[in-house]
Amino acid sequence: MHKISAIKTVRSNNLISRLKEQKWLFVLMLPAFVATLLFSYGPMFGLYMAFTNYQPGGESFFRQFFHAEFVGFRWFEYFFTTGDFYRVMRNTLATSLLTLLFGFPAPIILALVLNEARQGFFKRFVQTVSYLPHFISWVIAANIVITLLASDGMLNNILVLLGIVDDPIAFLQNGPLFWWIIALSNMWKEMGFSAIMYLAAISSINPELYEAARVDGASRFKQMWHITLPALRPTIVILAILAVGGILNAGFEQQYLLQNNTVLEYSEVIDIYAYKYGLQNSMFSYGAAVGMFKSVVAFILVVIVNRISRKVNDQALF
Repeated sequence: MHKISAIKTVRSNNLISRLKEQKWLFVLMLPAFVATLLFSYGPMFGLYMAFTNYQPGGESFFRQFFHAEFVGFRWFEYFFTTGDFYRVMRNTLATSLLTLLFGFPAPIILALVLNEARQGFFKRFVQTVSYLPHFISWVIAANIVITLLASDGMLNNILVLLGIVDDPIAFLQNGPLFWWIIALSNMWKEMGFSAIMYLAAISSINPELYEAARVDGASRFKQMWHITLPALRPTIVILAILAVGGILNAGFEQQYLLQNNTVLEYSEVIDIYAYKYGLQNSMFSYGAAVGMFKSVVAFILVVIVNRISRKVNDQALF
């Protein structure tokens, strides 16, 4: 018992000494910590709305919020039993899986290609061009995509000129094609910025490993396969866990801006569905229930994939 108490005392003293030594680092971290509490955890009390029949009125918000009729899981049951559930989940999963299929490996490939590039100007040019779409708002990006895919747009003109098609393709009026358009536009917009994390991981690799591999006669491809990719594995695993956790996060802005009346059957995902019923139709509790369902599924997926990754690769997010 005396040894245990002595160990606890030593650990406590070490913690206090570390806090004193790094106090200014904690002060710098304080604004981010407060912002996280206020804007990420503070609004979570609003999840209670998903279990009530909240309707705004003339009284104060908090009075109406906490005195609203408690209905339990009624809104969740309504969402699962309504005919919209299958359609919304189909659109969300189709868009998210295609985005994951194209968008996840693309930045890895781009980072590997940029790492192997030997021309400094070419490398900087490609990096700049690939980063730019991330900093463009979806309002502008959606207009670029619409202009590109229009009946008289550049893509259709090229296809007709090459003789691949006889008549222009109505890309944005074709429902099943809409999922592919969203996935590819997401990849184009985020590929360059996502590659930064992989390039940062590559830069931390010991150059002596490459030198030893060259001495042993390894080609550049073998160096990439046996040195670069294994070094990227922890980063890939963590980002893969987060990507699977966000499988129901098919996006709102891109879907809302690129959709039209002819593809509504294929463009309405969970985020747009919650917005339409929660805000446009003033069904606030129903919209909160739909959003909470998405968050709960995302949390469960992160926990499951994290556990599987820990058992298979001995690497996990937590």
